[in-house]
Parts: sequence; C-alpha cells; structure tokens
Amino acid sequence: MRVYIGFDDTDTVGASRGTGKVARWFEHELPEGCRLWGVVRQQLLRHQSILYTSHNSAACIVVEMADPCLLDVLITRAAEHLESNSLQGSDPGLCVAGEWNGKISELIGFGHMCTRQVVTQREALEATAQVHLTGHGGTNDGIIGAAAAVGLTASGWCGRLIEFGRLRDFPDIVRVSDLEKSDIFVVSLDRDAKVPAPEDFVVTKGWLRPRLWGNRAVVGVVPNGNGTWESLGERRKKAQRE
Repeated sequence: MRVYIGFDDTDTVGASRGTGKVARWFEHELPEGCRLWGVVRQQLLRHQSILYTSHNSAACIVVEMADPCLLDVLITRAAEHLESNSLQGSDPGLCVAGEWNGKISELIGFGHMCTRQVVTQREALEATAQVHLTGHGGTNDGIIGAAAAVGLTASGWCGRLIEFGRLRDFPDIVRVSDLEKSDIFVVSLDRDAKVPAPEDFVVTKGWLRPRLWGNRAVVGVVPNGNGTWESLGERRKKAQRE
C-alpha cells in the first residue's frame, strides 16, 4: 500500500537546498518495512499574492508500506525530518495520507484547485479533515502546498519525478530498454505514434525527469532521427522571488 507525504515551504531565498532535496533526503529516515517508490515535484499556481521562493512548487514522497501500523511512525519521522532540515524564515508544512483513506478524492480536488486559484489555510484544513496536516514554523502557510502535493500525486496524473530508483545515475544518452528495465516507460509524443524500439536511444540533455502518468514513471519523447529520441523538458535557471 502507498502512503503520500507532502512537504512544502522549507527554504528561503539564496538557500543551498530546496524542498525537493529535503524530500529526497527523507529516504534515509524510512523505518524498516517501508520503501521509497519515488519523489514527485508538483507545480502550484504562481500568483502575485502568493509568496514563494522560486517556482512555487511542492514535493510529495511516495512510500510503499507493508503494515498500516507504521503510519504513525512515518508521520513522526517526517515531522522530525522537516523540522531538522527546514531553514529559519521558512513556513514548512506536512501532509500525510494513505491511499486507503476514503477522503482522498477530496484531497485530489483540493490539489487541482491549487494549480488554478489562490487558496487559504482554512481550505487546506477543510480538505484534509481526516488526514494528517501540520505546520512546523513561521506562518504555517506550507500546509497548503503540502496538502496540494499529496492530492495531485494521489491523482496519478500530475507532476514529475525527481527521485525514482537509479534515475540520477543514467548517462545523458540512454537505451530505451535500460530505462524500461528500471520501470521508466518511454512513450512517443510524435503525431504519427511511432513506438520507440528497445534498442533505440533517448537523449536526455543531462536532465531525466519522468512524468507521473497513470501512476507510472513515463518519459515523453519526440523522434530525433536514426533510432534516437529526445526527451521533453530541460534544466532551467532557478528564479527567485521574495
């Protein structure tokens, strides 16, 4: 069974680490009986009335857990990790929900709402009435993004994976079959729907970040000629806003 752990607003302008890194580091804090499936970055609304550090993104850690009794241990460790790694001046928030929770659909709806309109802490609390949601410093505004990250990830169709197996170990040019052996599926976005062959190569431009599509890690590619494909997306400079 899967548990979704949302982190948001852990950093400040000029910081050496952001929420994505803090979320990725949590793998080392997982108790026995839990395994990291992946970490998903979720993009939220960018609006002049919303304070954010760079891009107003949040992160969701997806954990596979054998025993639901471990949920309380996960929550405790996630809160301790967040408090230990959040920077002074940030407004960290934590949300934790199991996929078995009957109110997960409400959380999914809340997540979608956060991508298109400004929402409040009260709305976040209402959407998470039966899941764990806590603020851990500052204004506690991070609870909004943390809840949204869980909802969007639980939908199975939003965000990009910033941690997934040996994702960061692949070379800049990687064989399709090697990606698929690692459960990263390669899908052509070409209008003629040609299917990438196992022996073909994907040019990642040094930045391989699969999308979360259908609860799977999927790399969208376009043909580049001679049995090669180019993955969509590339690294961008980090903007900053106070």
